[in-house]
Amino acid sequence: MGADIAVFPEMWQIGYELCPRDDPGRASWQARAIATDDFFVTQFRDLAAELNMAILITYLQKWENAPRNTATLFDRKGEHVLTYAKVHTCDFEGEAALSPGTAFVAEDLDFGSAQLRVGVMICFDREFPESARALMLEGAEIILVPNACYLEPERLSQVRVRAFENMVGIAMANYAESGVSGGAEADFNGHGFNGHSAAYSGIVCDEDGRALNQELVEADTTETIALASFDLDKLRAYRSREIWGDAYRKPKSYQPLLATSIHPTFARRDSRRHASPTAANGST
Repeated sequence: MGADIAVFPEMWQIGYELCPRDDPGRASWQARAIATDDFFVTQFRDLAAELNMAILITYLQKWENAPRNTATLFDRKGEHVLTYAKVHTCDFEGEAALSPGTAFVAEDLDFGSAQLRVGVMICFDREFPESARALMLEGAEIILVPNACYLEPERLSQVRVRAFENMVGIAMANYAESGVSGGAEADFNGHGFNGHSAAYSGIVCDEDGRALNQELVEADTTETIALASFDLDKLRAYRSREIWGDAYRKPKSYQPLLATSIHPTFARRDSRRHASPTAANGST
């Protein structure tokens, strides 16, 4: 079909099955975690080289203390580009059993005739503006987003806004409405998964300021392969002339963003805000 990059939904290896609450179930779930050199992962490395296309594959990664919700990107030659672990784990539900990542990384991806700088964020990461902003500051031009939740208009709008405010393209892959293989039939709000994988160009106006629709594709609720085409030349020209992204930011005024204190309104007993990081993350 001519794709340059294939993006899978979140934790594809186990169909985003969450950790059971009982001890035996938790032990069994953790035992399903795999290393980055496990056959499940390396078969996609080999497919990337065979098919001459980049692949972002997702899985439950074996890690010290507790597994990580991880995505690994291979380039068209099957070379490792980056491995990213989800920073914003959903600690209010089964993802409290995960080790969160600690950093957002962007790396260059070689397409032969061109290079593209890509970053990754996973599902709940997109609900925090800092995730996409950090990737933009790392130079990301396209952000890949494995996802596993009910995508109502508000959550789709989040992704659209992340693309707009950072002048980055975003491609997000979600599970279809029919459920997922691991049996996680509903998210924490009781909704099933509902497809609507989507991609946004990050370009919201032309050179004369006329508004453009940045939606490249929005899939329906069924199982499908959704294709989106990004015009990198247009995106780069747009980023070089327009006002968003890093052009007019005032970082010296953003010190509260680094504070670890929390307003009482947002205090949650299950938050790991004050806990020491349990896992190192980055390009490995």
